[in-house]
Amino acid sequence: MRLRLGVWRRGVVVLGTLIFVGAQAQTVSLSGSMGNKALLVIDGTPRTLAAGGTHGGVKLVSVNANDAVVEINGKRVALAPGGTPVNLGGAASEGGGTQIVLNAASGGHFVSSGSINGKAVRFMVDTGATFISISQQEADRIGLNYRNGTRGYSQTANGPVQVYRTTLDSVRVGEVQVFNVDAVVMPMPMEMVLLGNSFLSRFQMRRDNDVMRLEKR
Repeated sequence: MRLRLGVWRRGVVVLGTLIFVGAQAQTVSLSGSMGNKALLVIDGTPRTLAAGGTHGGVKLVSVNANDAVVEINGKRVALAPGGTPVNLGGAASEGGGTQIVLNAASGGHFVSSGSINGKAVRFMVDTGATFISISQQEADRIGLNYRNGTRGYSQTANGPVQVYRTTLDSVRVGEVQVFNVDAVVMPMPMEMVLLGNSFLSRFQMRRDNDVMRLEKR
């Protein structure tokens, strides 16, 4: 078994994260950050808040070059890049959506919050990866029983490494959920889970400049 991995880069800048808050349909998006200030768009109106500042019930707890934490209705959420919705109130949906829309972050990467088997993870789209690729540390954190999977080897920049191939019960990005997705668990640390073609092949993919749309087949 061979696995092709895309280029890994650090320093992703937070842009375009969208949050839906409660039954009031109040929306908050993060456009960017400047030092200790974040440019938020609250119900369609741009607002610049410093850490500790509040507007319309939205409090900016902290901000740095890579993310920002806001507090709404007593709940704190780290705004992740990518633009997929995060539900902060009301009943959780069953993941029956059919479209994922991602905005490119710094360096052209498409990243998003999501879940594997119901456990929260961070994804980065990697069209050069054959499978969803997870570090052993992350797999252990989310309780993935991968050691019963098939063993194989993957060729990396540092030579061949032993990997475990397994099947994920469910993978969710935004409001879209798919089931029985092939993945590999790798020994080296990775900052995010690589969202490879075992997931992406379930979708029609279209990219318009800095926007990627995935339509479920």
